[in-house]
Amino acid sequence: MTDHRPTDDRPSDDRYARYTRLTFDRPHPKVLRITMDNGRMNTADAAMHRELAEIWRDVDADPTVNAAIITGAGKVFSAGGDFGMIDTLTDNFEDRARTWREARDIVYNIINCSKPVVSAMRGVSVGAGLVCGLLADVSIATKDCRIIDGHTRLGVAAGDHAAIVWPLLCGMAKAKFYLLLCDTLLGDEAERIGLVSLAVDDAELDGKAVELAGRLAEGAQSAIRWTKYALNNWLRQMGPTFDASLALEFLGFTGPEAKEGLASHRERRAPVFPPDAPV
Repeated sequence: MTDHRPTDDRPSDDRYARYTRLTFDRPHPKVLRITMDNGRMNTADAAMHRELAEIWRDVDADPTVNAAIITGAGKVFSAGGDFGMIDTLTDNFEDRARTWREARDIVYNIINCSKPVVSAMRGVSVGAGLVCGLLADVSIATKDCRIIDGHTRLGVAAGDHAAIVWPLLCGMAKAKFYLLLCDTLLGDEAERIGLVSLAVDDAELDGKAVELAGRLAEGAQSAIRWTKYALNNWLRQMGPTFDASLALEFLGFTGPEAKEGLASHRERRAPVFPPDAPV
């Protein structure tokens, strides 16, 4: 079997040297593989969150890249937001405003990146990593990958990518079920309902991602990029809905539900949210 793990064939372009939470290799001359890697189940701390917002502009501007893969190091794609970063969102306006801007840019920058993106998800996929995983042009998950949108369990509205793409991918009924209840969705079921493009066995994941990214990289580049641009107008039309959901998510970080949600995660217990909502 071909070994598709990261190699020492690193991109020489200095534009990638500044990244500290993302690593890069070239499994194909025209494919850049981006690996989320911070040693803590690839949780998105402040540095990774910022880098996930910025990387898509660099990919778009890099003439040596025709397609990108986004994946996670080890056995996990990304386990969601780092608790330390979430803590600052409940207490600090400047951090909240900066993170809101980055969350907006992660979504719009991957949508507007002209190069096709393939995601390869395994283990667990939550939070900012899941944003990239589901907004990728071709999304691949292992059959047992646990996909979770955990916003309401944390005590905030389902912002990030949820409102802009889940109803389009899997329909409003399924989107509401998983976004309101935060139930775990396995990769094979995600493929069945249309949330991801493909579900494969773990042993096939990396090879399939490289195969498809390679095909995209070797195809008619103008035709592929213009097709992505046109199709993503479906998502651009949902921009006002996304903006509202993200604003409501970050408004939630100022309230008591987010504080209780974060505390319950840290204490590994069920949350006890206030019984009445102020709205």
